[in-house]
Amino acid sequence: MNTLLRRVLFAVGLPVILVTLWWFVSAGSTSFFWPPLRAIVETFPETWLSGRLLSDVVPSLVRLFIGYGVALAIGIVAGVALGLSRTLRDYAEPTLEFLRAMPPPVLVPVIMLFAGIGDEMKVAVIALGCIWPVLLNTVEGVRAIDEVLADTARSYRLSVPTRLMTLVLRSASPQIVTGARQSLSVGIILMVISEMFAASNGLGFAIVQFQRGFEMPEMWSGVLLLGLIGVILSVIFRAFEAWVLRWYLSIQRIEQRV
Repeated sequence: MNTLLRRVLFAVGLPVILVTLWWFVSAGSTSFFWPPLRAIVETFPETWLSGRLLSDVVPSLVRLFIGYGVALAIGIVAGVALGLSRTLRDYAEPTLEFLRAMPPPVLVPVIMLFAGIGDEMKVAVIALGCIWPVLLNTVEGVRAIDEVLADTARSYRLSVPTRLMTLVLRSASPQIVTGARQSLSVGIILMVISEMFAASNGLGFAIVQFQRGFEMPEMWSGVLLLGLIGVILSVIFRAFEAWVLRWYLSIQRIEQRV
């Protein structure tokens, strides 16, 4: 119980301190562009918990989850293939390095030419940015498989699907999950950026509209909402990570005791 309480205090301690500091520092603010936190909090329910929840927040999250899911699927499949085949990796590495060096926001105008200005463009931008952490971590995780285990699997003549599920993916899963966690943060950023270009709804679109309309408390409430979404998704992902890697975490705890 003490350990759980300590973890909770560590998790919420710094955010509480920062929010409290923001509250008191901005309390007497008369700046139009830097409103008091109290005004932002008072504006929050009226701005986001009514019609905009369905018209802006939900569409943004749907695009994020679709783009993120596409990036996970492609990144894991391609990463396993590249990690298992040195020949394929040697052929693909120059092209992958070239594509990885291109920031996804810079490619938004190009993607718009092929995917239009609808949801397809936004999903493509999110997927293009999220794929690299997953892909690269999967490749490294597959390459780091214990050679003794690989030789044992070949000696027992395990089928390819069995080897993939019980050896390759299981051994590489800690690094795959690490890449997936990094991609989630990238996906939230690209979700907002993609909605700032030729959009008609979404969180990014709403924040830009508030800024252009000089509605500063509403704009800051959108920024605050993005932070809350990031925290909630991080907590959900940590729970998923603990469930997927429970075997790995158990081994780590045993090694720490030893």
